[in-house]
Amino acid sequence: MASPLRYLTEAGFLGKFYIDGEWRKPIGSVAAATAVVNPATEQPIADVALGDDHDVDCAIAAARRAFAGWSMTPPAERAALLDRIHALVLERLELFAQALTCEMGAAITYARRAQVPLAAEHIRVARDNLANYPFVTRRGSTAIMREAIGVCGLITPWNWPLYQITAKVGPALAAGCTMVLKPSELSPLSALLFAEVMDDAGCPPGVFNLVNGTGPIVGAALASHPQVDMISITGSTRAGVLVAQAAAPTIKRVAQELGGKSPNLILPDADLSRAVPLGVGAAFRNLGQSCSAPTRMLVSRSQLAEVEGLAAAAASELVVGDPLAENTTHGPIANRPQFERVQTMIGVGLEEGAKLVIGGPGRAENLQIGFYARPTIFSNVHRDMSIAQEEIFGPVLSIIAYDTVDEAIEIANDTLYGLGAHVQGTDMETVRAVAARIQSGQVHLNYPDWDPNAPFGGYKRSGNGREYGVEGMEEYLETKAVIGFSPIARYRVRKSIAL
Repeated sequence: MASPLRYLTEAGFLGKFYIDGEWRKPIGSVAAATAVVNPATEQPIADVALGDDHDVDCAIAAARRAFAGWSMTPPAERAALLDRIHALVLERLELFAQALTCEMGAAITYARRAQVPLAAEHIRVARDNLANYPFVTRRGSTAIMREAIGVCGLITPWNWPLYQITAKVGPALAAGCTMVLKPSELSPLSALLFAEVMDDAGCPPGVFNLVNGTGPIVGAALASHPQVDMISITGSTRAGVLVAQAAAPTIKRVAQELGGKSPNLILPDADLSRAVPLGVGAAFRNLGQSCSAPTRMLVSRSQLAEVEGLAAAAASELVVGDPLAENTTHGPIANRPQFERVQTMIGVGLEEGAKLVIGGPGRAENLQIGFYARPTIFSNVHRDMSIAQEEIFGPVLSIIAYDTVDEAIEIANDTLYGLGAHVQGTDMETVRAVAARIQSGQVHLNYPDWDPNAPFGGYKRSGNGREYGVEGMEEYLETKAVIGFSPIARYRVRKSIAL
């Protein structure tokens, strides 16, 4: 099998966009490209074309033309397309995994085990939900119809490139929408491979379109465009604000999955030998580059010393290194700006007086090249410290002590964010009661299996709207009430009034 770079180069996709069922060169007035940098080597590995508002206009026009036909296709036809997409993603798992490794540093074993298979699951779930969804229901004499909202602009991030694409494309297709995808310009290779999957799966021209570009140019053009009916963005809170502001004049729907600073509340009766190591693993999943990573571990003050020892032992077992090595558990941070952000915040934690349990600033041991951060754990962290409040987006865990469960819940909610949360404990009645008091779109109890049907989204500044499951598809649907839909019901109402 050819490497993804060779494959994309030979196919000619690096300098093109996918618009109206064809691979096209940019038509913008100023030709531009960006270098994709391998974070393990710090070297550029490919140049990818960047679009502008002219390319966006072309893609939106194609999506608008395709909408009338696609939105009226029978659900079975849309489900069949999703089925073909799902099969092709799994068939090309290794190609996708290698692309993710070279574009954003995911350990190859993690890309194979999680990044690609979980992305495929979003397509499967969209297909299955579509097969059973009641697009028309009755409420007395009124019909409640759920219809595709229209042309959607999809903006996806660099940290879970393929996973976030399928989390949006799958339900949008199921709903009957057409779309223009803007993947992150920092990790665009897997998106180009996905566009080829869409083409090979037989997606009708114009239903799916891809334009690479930057947020300030392509993202802003999508958000402000009067012919776009909805924007779905996954990214930073700052980016979400900018998109919402650009979208406001056209009153389009904006669904946002943004930042997080998720708590992991370990109750006093929890099995620490299980709760702490799994908590470290959850916090450092994808090297901490996940919006919902539980990077605040809340523990009873009387158990603090024991927790520190267990956490340090768990972190010391992580293998940071070459992402293509089979024994590597964690590769490099995805890009230089994020690596520098992580280094800055580790320094801030030291300046604020937090106790360094393991890790610290600088590259991981014996690594001189590459954006390899050291898995870092702080203890004696106070709730008002920057490392307890700001999203770091890297392998940095803050252990915060509490004296009572009520105080722990208060600390858990003491953040601008509310995307994810975890609660660990033996007494399930207490665990559930604590979960009910946490302000978060998802709460995980005792490290359950991932559920692709569980709606995912945020409270507060973590965004609005939901992805995954039925709720994820409903974000792409508009509600229409047809009153008097049932003639029999209308006749009976009139007769009762006459009497």
